[in-house]
Amino acid sequence: MLSNASASQPTASANSTSREAADLIQMATAIWRARALYAAARLGLADHIANCQYTSGELARLTGTHPPSLRRLLRALASCGILTETEPERFALTRIGAALRTGAPGAARATILTIAGDWQWKAWDAFLYSLQTGEPAMRKVFGSNLFDYLAANPEAGVNFNEAMIGIHGSDGAALLEAYDFSSFKTLADIGGGTGMTLTTILQSNARLHGILLDVPETLPQAQRLVEASGLTERCDIVAGDFFEELPLNHDAYILAHVLHDWTDAQALPLLRNCRKAVPPHGRLLIVESVLPHGDTPHPAKLSDLLMLTVTGGVERTAEEFSALLAQARFTINNIIEMSNQQHIVEAVPC
Repeated sequence: MLSNASASQPTASANSTSREAADLIQMATAIWRARALYAAARLGLADHIANCQYTSGELARLTGTHPPSLRRLLRALASCGILTETEPERFALTRIGAALRTGAPGAARATILTIAGDWQWKAWDAFLYSLQTGEPAMRKVFGSNLFDYLAANPEAGVNFNEAMIGIHGSDGAALLEAYDFSSFKTLADIGGGTGMTLTTILQSNARLHGILLDVPETLPQAQRLVEASGLTERCDIVAGDFFEELPLNHDAYILAHVLHDWTDAQALPLLRNCRKAVPPHGRLLIVESVLPHGDTPHPAKLSDLLMLTVTGGVERTAEEFSALLAQARFTINNIIEMSNQQHIVEAVPC
């Protein structure tokens, strides 16, 4: 006769389910790491520690925090490899932790302050509202769209612009690797932000002249980069609204991570402005993710939820890009995959 103990042993199927449950739970704990990183960035821990070592008590005094509680954060950051406890109660930066300093290459601090910061946290708190209505939670929570919010909150706006460097800083090099700009004499970067992509392209094409158009709040950062890159004579910085009017008759126009901020109905006026501006021989270069079909993993399938929640926009498949562009009288000439999981959708007037 079988004993009760034998009959109650878990089956292989139950063990498998437990592993799957553990994997799901592990995914959900990402919230803890994100907020720990945000706290480290907000408190400027990497700036305080820099090349020195501090005790948790010393850092608590520098940051105005509760010493025992800060000790717990420091211990957690050390377990993530951001700090190292060189001796009991004394902490130093690791190599990855050094990237969290203000102004460090890659803009990690500004990016973390943006994507794990309070305003985005509050928007995600209303994520179900977006799923229920199709409307951005950002507008429900703050009463304005993302770009109006950033204009009204300059610190958040500066961090957001730097975060675009952190998230899309590899675009310029990846574009040069994937696309030949040598046949163009002029290149207009529409919504070009701080100018990182455009200046990278111009530095590799000595005969190319650039035009960057964006909102006035962004232009001082772009102007500083253009001057620092020695491109003042070859790059014009223009304040404008791409929904109103674009500079005309340039050889190529870039929309880098612009269309996904908007629904099709919102993006269509911008694309029609592009159609008016692009000459018959010209090119429209859309730099964004092109979503793969089926179960194929891609970061943009999650950033699509970010678009839904924060901007109200959408990431698109090749077919969706084609249909949208056709409404503005463009046709897709080529879709080129870049090395950073982004794509160039090359469109021509039709």
